[in-house]
Amino acid sequence: KTGKTGSMGYSVYRARDRFTTTTSWLSSAHSFSFGDHYDPGNTHHGMLAVHNDEILRPGQGFDTHPHRETEIVTWVRSGSLVHQDSRGHSGIVYPGLAQRMSAGSGIEHSERNDTWTSGDGLRVEGAGRVDAGYVQMWVLPDEFGLDPGYDQADVGVELAAGGLIPIASGDPATDSAIRIANRSATLWVARLSRGRRVSLPRGRFTHLFVTEGVIGVGEESVGVGDAIRGIDMGGVEIVGTSDGAAEALVWVMDKTVGE
Repeated sequence: KTGKTGSMGYSVYRARDRFTTTTSWLSSAHSFSFGDHYDPGNTHHGMLAVHNDEILRPGQGFDTHPHRETEIVTWVRSGSLVHQDSRGHSGIVYPGLAQRMSAGSGIEHSERNDTWTSGDGLRVEGAGRVDAGYVQMWVLPDEFGLDPGYDQADVGVELAAGGLIPIASGDPATDSAIRIANRSATLWVARLSRGRRVSLPRGRFTHLFVTEGVIGVGEESVGVGDAIRGIDMGGVEIVGTSDGAAEALVWVMDKTVGE
């Protein structure tokens, strides 16, 4: 469905219309073409090439596998994920923690819904015993052949305050929790109580995906799993319209694939 907010155009993509992959241990809904699901008219928006909304069963996961030339950002909604990679990074990702892996010239990693005890004794409640719900997003880098890297940052305090929080960015003018190797892309998290409004940041391409509650965008109401893809939506107000907290992941990008 398409619509307008002032002079800005956007399209609404409902959760029920996404490609889905379902196995005994994983449920994955794909906003763009992914794996066996290919649609030549739906391969990316801006620099965002993969946007998977996944539920991973306890004790299950993706064993060691390779990636190249992509910035992978993971946002956990519930439960937790254990990350380990061939560059010696390891950690657990839980709600309120932003995580990025830069695949660069090549890296291998695993992601599993397992129990976890860190060297300093950190334990995450329910790790490896409850479903892990998370969104994984892949953005193309500005340059190929970069050294692989990893970063994570707890943004729980900022989320509790609500509003629009910059999570991952390569834009030199945007101070974000973690950095990515793409100067034209920023991921924001909108955390909105009922009636709270924020204006979308300026940029050529906007991808808004609801992870919790209901959000109003212009004349549209979008709920969990729904997305809006827009052009030049900077300044458009979004508002929390559910009784509890509403949350959306908002990518704002100034370039598209191939530019």
